[in-house]
Amino acid sequence: MSWLSPVFPTGGYAYSGALEQAAADGIVTDTATLEAWLRALIAAGPQWNDAVFFAESWRQAKTPEQLAATAELARAMTGSAERHRETVDQGTGFLEAAANWFDEAVLPPRGTPLCVAVGAACGRDHIPLADGLAAFLHAFVANQLQVAIRLSVTGQRGAAKLLAALEPTIAETANRAASSTLDDLGSATILADIAAMKHETLEPRLFLS
Repeated sequence: MSWLSPVFPTGGYAYSGALEQAAADGIVTDTATLEAWLRALIAAGPQWNDAVFFAESWRQAKTPEQLAATAELARAMTGSAERHRETVDQGTGFLEAAANWFDEAVLPPRGTPLCVAVGAACGRDHIPLADGLAAFLHAFVANQLQVAIRLSVTGQRGAAKLLAALEPTIAETANRAASSTLDDLGSATILADIAAMKHETLEPRLFLS
């Protein structure tokens, strides 16, 4: 809870994960379209891949060479410059703060993607994999809902209702990812990938991604 709380200095508040571009393009305009967008990202988009990388990193927490290879693959699979910056910068911020819980020497190096960094930390601390995955995905959804409020896509009541509605999807995806391998990597959210690329030239904008 501490590692994934808004207090933890990952800088997640600065990133929208392409949601800002989706709102600007009229793809996400209200609570219903926001729900569809988030369900797709979690079940079959970049967040599914992040969950797979999280699980692999959890299992490799004490094998630095294998963990480094997973981190390299996770970086290579980022679909745009902003997505790459988002995951690497947040991963670095996470690791710098996580050093308060660990001997820094046992943590992955700076530049490690967020999903790999958090997965490895949970593995090191013996946090059950499915629980860690659920918390990781829940933190993503909570951040996206905060973005949606700032973009006036929904209000706080709508965000709370949507958070409740998405809990089963979060739990299902976490359980599915807990038994995944790297062979399960893959996404099918083309509009989200395009939005992440288009956001690089969006003006004006509130978020870095």
